[in-house]
Amino acid sequence: MDWTKLAHKKLHKSLTDGQNSSNTTVLTLTNNLSENEAALREAFCHCSDIVFRVLAPNEMPRMLLIYVDGMIDAELVESNVLKPLIYDGLPQGLGTIESIAQMYEQQLLSVLQLQRSTIFGEVATRILKGDLAILADGEETAILTSVKQIAARGIEESTSEPALRGPKESFTESLRTNTVLLRAKITTPKLKMESVSVGTLTKTDLVIVYIEGLVDNHLLDEVRTRVNRIDIDGILDSGYIEEAIEDTHFSPFPQIMSSERPDVVASGLLEGRVAIIADGSPFTLIVPMTFWSGLQAPDDYYERFLYIFLNRSVRYFFAAFSVLLPSFYIALTNFHQELMPSKLMITIAALRETAPFPTVIEVLMMEVMFEGLREAGLRLPKPIGPLVSVVGALVIGEAAVSAGIVSSPIVIVVSAAGIASFIIPRYRFGIPLRMLRFPLLIMSGIFGLFGLTAGVIAILIHLIQLRPFGMPYLTPLAPASRQWLKDWLLRAPQRLTKRTEASGDGDTP
Repeated sequence: MDWTKLAHKKLHKSLTDGQNSSNTTVLTLTNNLSENEAALREAFCHCSDIVFRVLAPNEMPRMLLIYVDGMIDAELVESNVLKPLIYDGLPQGLGTIESIAQMYEQQLLSVLQLQRSTIFGEVATRILKGDLAILADGEETAILTSVKQIAARGIEESTSEPALRGPKESFTESLRTNTVLLRAKITTPKLKMESVSVGTLTKTDLVIVYIEGLVDNHLLDEVRTRVNRIDIDGILDSGYIEEAIEDTHFSPFPQIMSSERPDVVASGLLEGRVAIIADGSPFTLIVPMTFWSGLQAPDDYYERFLYIFLNRSVRYFFAAFSVLLPSFYIALTNFHQELMPSKLMITIAALRETAPFPTVIEVLMMEVMFEGLREAGLRLPKPIGPLVSVVGALVIGEAAVSAGIVSSPIVIVVSAAGIASFIIPRYRFGIPLRMLRFPLLIMSGIFGLFGLTAGVIAILIHLIQLRPFGMPYLTPLAPASRQWLKDWLLRAPQRLTKRTEASGDGDTP
């Protein structure tokens, strides 16, 4: 029928362009159930998982139930929706009930969440999100009941952020489970959660989380603005959101922190930051991020602060060690031999006597091989991944030295730098540090210590210029922040780090 084709075109446009677009004609339901059913069947054409269930109880108008097979709680629908309608008819409350609109108004269906809508696009979207739609002949209203039940992974221990002490739970792919985990940790009505739908086709639900009174209003407004202007077909993970709202795409350093631990996110919220939770992703985004946040481990806050001073000192030293050691070795052996002890230099020269390549080429070869083994260990199945990476490194390193392709000091230097990079608690933050080795290697191989110094200065200038969401990336050192300085190298005792207001000391942007 022509009306159905027109309805389908309008419905398809409303689903793809958005209901609030000024160029979209909003299509509403009619009081003819057959027309509504035909339009929805045409819109869900070739969707075998969409179920249309027609009910025709005695002395009642014909009704239509629409849902996605496998996304609803079938037992709940049967006991609380189907049986009352089939055997009892329209439930009667205070007065006669003659329509499903009255059922909504008097809340006579025994389900927790009820909503009604007259817009085709909204009804179709809610069906696809797991709601049950109830339409009746002679009415222009559809009742939408929340009876969603989707198989989800249980709450498990975090694999990307292990901690020796502290909570072992982690986020899952269920949005509501993740918000509950945060509510359980911060039990105050000041914890606010604002819902946003992003993605033209996926219509992924996002939740912007913050603590009223602690968050800076300028930061919150900036997050809302950036999230609302995201224009993309689909959001499959929070990484899509991160790339869409970050300040600069050409910096190797992450500007938004991600975590799958509720305690880490709760800690960020208590510091006045904003969290973004995406449905379908176990990783929650935290903004803004600083350089030092990437070097902090979750269990830094569960041990005594003197222990943390030792741990963080070692961590910062080895983070710099992993970036600078190969370049420093090249600069000393090629340009500044006078800075090394004579016996050590003679030993290195003797070992390099048969090496066929310059030092910088040897280091680059071993660095590339080390990164390849690391990637292979990540991508292979878990039972054999670590075995291949460890055994591969030993075998290839020993074979390369025995064959005379590289010298043994090179294997020691590259292996030491690679192992030192594992001390960084956040995997994503270790990636830019490993990337920076290569330009520093080239600079050192050409200009020696002068090239290494110039490269380090360039990196520091870049870090100083980074201001994710308005906050300097090197806070609390550049510029100095009195509040956050308590949680830099030596974490102050908890009683000295309590915060009571959002921006009284200038810590937030």
